[in-house]
Amino acid sequence: MKKPLIIGLSVTLLVLIATGLYFKRDIQRAHFVASLFNGQEQYQTFGRLAEIFPVSTMSPSPSPYTIAQGTEITLPKHFSYDGTRYSSEQFISDTDTSALLVIHQGKIRFERYWLSGGPDVNWLSMSVAKSFIATGIGIAVGEGFIDVQKPIIDYLPSLKDSAYDQATVEHVLQMSSGAAWNEDYSNPDSDVLRLGRIMAMGGSLDEFVPSLISENTPGTVNHYNSADTQALGMLLAAATGRSVTDYLQEKVWHPLGMNSPGYWLIDDFNVEMAFGGLNATARDYAKLGELYRLNGLWQGKQLLSPQWIEKSTTVQAPHLRPGIHELFPLGYGYQWWIPEGEEGEYSAIGVYNQFIYVNPSRDLVIVKLSANSEYGTTEGEASNKEMATFELLRAIAQQFPAH
Repeated sequence: MKKPLIIGLSVTLLVLIATGLYFKRDIQRAHFVASLFNGQEQYQTFGRLAEIFPVSTMSPSPSPYTIAQGTEITLPKHFSYDGTRYSSEQFISDTDTSALLVIHQGKIRFERYWLSGGPDVNWLSMSVAKSFIATGIGIAVGEGFIDVQKPIIDYLPSLKDSAYDQATVEHVLQMSSGAAWNEDYSNPDSDVLRLGRIMAMGGSLDEFVPSLISENTPGTVNHYNSADTQALGMLLAAATGRSVTDYLQEKVWHPLGMNSPGYWLIDDFNVEMAFGGLNATARDYAKLGELYRLNGLWQGKQLLSPQWIEKSTTVQAPHLRPGIHELFPLGYGYQWWIPEGEEGEYSAIGVYNQFIYVNPSRDLVIVKLSANSEYGTTEGEASNKEMATFELLRAIAQQFPAH
């Protein structure tokens, strides 16, 4: 009798272990999302999200491009924002910076990693992913799959009678869809955190987007809305007949010579978290900035039209101008942020201080990857430090001549 009992107990134990392993990732997902925007340190997790979430993978380029090394610069010791003088070194530490990469005229002039960062670490993009999605849309426009002046419901009938019923593709690109939305990371009942809970607890991103209702006439108010980018991801897949992962791998990831795989967090139905779920290395993020700095021309091939670059990175309507919003005084293009100034700067920005900053007049691209633990603990600049970060990047840019 002992032998069957031992066998039975062993089988039970194996089942329990297997069940625990099966649910381990779900538990980790829920714990990670619950830990966001409440002051907890995140630098130990932002570089290993592919271990916690289900992902789809863009493979490294078969023709990898290595960014050349240039003469190393030193960072400015201080910079100023809103009347406060900051130590650059202290600010980098205070915002839990994992990577800072400065590329001038296509050469690396500064590269440092801290905390859990590193040249081969795939770091969570947050909303920097939005600029990658817009790049895919731009390529699809060039290939004739999408017309930005058409209603988005022409491509996505599932959005009929939703907030997107009267919006054109361009309205959505410009965060001007008119959809009602709350992007407050300090409010647990906000729309953006409801969207995030799909990634924590399971569900369908494609079913969430049509649930939104209208608040403004499309094309009249710039209202930052992560669901707009999720709708663009749906559009890219529907118009091309391919997944976001598959299309961007062929049209962006491989042509830019990405050295490392890129991971997209996906929902229960293998749909990419288009609004913020990309994971990539600092050098590979920088290549997107370089593509835009070079006006869409990469290694002798026009990957993206100059017209798309211009519309993406310049203000196209009065409601998109810098200074319209008190809390975040930047203008908006096609999923790129545009500050006031004379140098033509623009940036992809993600929460927790992820940046791809581009200054074409100084031939410059800067990537800052971070895990600012204060982010979202309040609604404003005091904790989020995005505008202060912008001034740090501008101070670095001042070391290079303008033309």
